[in-house]
Amino acid sequence: MKSHSVKRGENRDREILKYLAEQDWPVTTEMVAEKLGVSWNTAQTRLYKLMAEGKVRGRRVGRQNQWILSKNAKVDI
Repeated sequence: MKSHSVKRGENRDREILKYLAEQDWPVTTEMVAEKLGVSWNTAQTRLYKLMAEGKVRGRRVGRQNQWILSKNAKVDI
């Protein structure tokens, strides 16, 4: 049985993927955090996890991390 916090993390991952799929341009960690109503650190942690899974791509631009959906990511909208 999965713990409540694991389910919450998986739900956030789905929300992030859906949000990225709706965007025409890369989004910043701050934008993701604001959209989900979570801290910057929580958003960054989830985005790095999704990047490790190959679902998002990220790059550093100046002082910002920018994120886009990977071409092979599957999103349930």
